[in-house]
Amino acid sequence: MKIAIVAPSCTLKREAAEQVQACAALRDGCEILVHPQCFLSEGHFAGPDAARLSALREVMADPSIDAVWFARGGYGSNRIALAAVADLPDEARHKTYLGYSDAGFLLAAFHKSGLKVAHGPMPQDVLRNGGEQAIDRALDWLLQRSDSGLEAGLDGPAFAFNLTVLSNFLGTELQPDFAGRELIVEDVGEHLYRTDRSMFHITSNADVRKVRRLRLGRVSDVIENEPDFGSDEERVIVDWCERSGIAYGGRADIGHDSANKIVPFS
Repeated sequence: MKIAIVAPSCTLKREAAEQVQACAALRDGCEILVHPQCFLSEGHFAGPDAARLSALREVMADPSIDAVWFARGGYGSNRIALAAVADLPDEARHKTYLGYSDAGFLLAAFHKSGLKVAHGPMPQDVLRNGGEQAIDRALDWLLQRSDSGLEAGLDGPAFAFNLTVLSNFLGTELQPDFAGRELIVEDVGEHLYRTDRSMFHITSNADVRKVRRLRLGRVSDVIENEPDFGSDEERVIVDWCERSGIAYGGRADIGHDSANKIVPFS
């Protein structure tokens, strides 16, 4: 299997690319292509929009590539998401696309366009504590469709998104069909009042209210509020689920960490 890594958002660290390639080298039949665009830098981004889009479209159209692995999160994939799914080449429909965090904009757009996507670890995660386990989990799934790395509570069609990213693409052309699906959310680096505000927006969406249930992954690196917000992440989610009539299904094993499990979209 040939897996291409591209960076639709922020620059991939070279040491991360090298470590991921070393992990892949231990596996028979696994080839990792790190697109040179991954190491571009223009301000916040891994190169200008045109370069990031060109690299993504290049690997999507390449018939020799079996999977596209988004390098990391950050911010920026929303700026190219609609262009990425315009006039899709046939070759793009025979690949799997894996990522999370800011890549959620692409996961939403790609799934809506009929492509095979999953929320799961990305190459930059190898630099986290225990990061090689995350890379192995992703490779096991990409190469063998191993169930061992899947989020254990999955029992039907599901989506998984960073909560802030989800809130930002709702009501846009990227929004997929949520009806009948489980929706799993996670977040990182936000004040709880921002989580509360995002949940107001998310649960006010008529299509989101058609989900089968909503579950909460990890909410990490919460920024302290002054004064204290007076709640916690789960109570925030439960409150907005109750207000909107969405079934709350409990916790889920996804988040911005090396334990992040895989959720294939279906």
